Amino acid sequence: MSDILKVDSISQFHKILKLPAPDHPLITFIYDKDLVNDWLDESMYGIRFSSSMYTIMYKDKISGSLGYGRNSYDYEEGTMIFAHPNQVFSVPTKEELKNKDGWTLLFHPDLIIKSNLFNLMDSYTFFDYEVTEALHLSKKEEEFIQHIADQIKTEYSQNIDKHSQNLILSNLELFLNYCMRFYDRQFYTRTNLNSDLITDFESKLKSYFKSEQIAKSGLPTSNYFGKELNMSPNYLSDLLKKETGKGIKEHIDAYVVKKAKNILLSSNQSVGEIAFILGFEYPQSFTRMFKKKTGYSPNEYRAMN
Repeated sequence: MSDILKVDSISQFHKILKLPAPDHPLITFIYDKDLVNDWLDESMYGIRFSSSMYTIMYKDKISGSLGYGRNSYDYEEGTMIFAHPNQVFSVPTKEELKNKDGWTLLFHPDLIIKSNLFNLMDSYTFFDYEVTEALHLSKKEEEFIQHIADQIKTEYSQNIDKHSQNLILSNLELFLNYCMRFYDRQFYTRTNLNSDLITDFESKLKSYFKSEQIAKSGLPTSNYFGKELNMSPNYLSDLLKKETGKGIKEHIDAYVVKKAKNILLSSNQSVGEIAFILGFEYPQSFTRMFKKKTGYSPNEYRAMN
């Protein structure tokens, strides 16, 4: 089945998967073991879908595959995958679901729209990571995550009272904060691999400014380096920030300032000419960025030195 099924609500998701009505209209856990049943239409296994919900998948114990976008990826035990609304997934086959203890947490943006958590969502950059950049948990981390997940489910499954919303949201925020912490741990424990990647990034940054690409396309973007290094821009930027203290944009700006200083002091080229050489469409943009980073305009910097 090549069509992508659009799912707009938690209740619709439950109906499609022939599951009982959800306990809460805006948040639910769907357990892999509940999808291995005789009443789910065989045609639903492997179907591709896109939902309006934030999606968090936890896969445990037995390795298998996951449909994401147009591809299928292997996962090992203790793996977590995050996706923002409107990503495309596929329901695993019945064979892939056998003996699995995984689950999927879905929550609708309306759940958090009036809360502080809504303002924090941009800081959880892992929702924009590729599935190949999944979070791999230690056994203790798995137990910790499972404990908070159980707390969330317990809270939304019982009778709703005036405290329910705050407790669901506070536990969900705690859950996401620990995921952020464990991703940081993953970055740090892969330092040797990361150092090679940083070297590749720096090499590609230098090569870009030496190539004709700068004249054709202007300043490089985070997306450009993500594609060059075969990873999502967010994951690459977060990795760089953990290892060097600077994200992709900050690395680009620092390199541009370094190049600009060299040209300013070693030539008589105008600010407009330098701006063009460095990929800026307008000299004012270059001047503004240079002053923001150095405290001086290009002409002031040249006059001082």
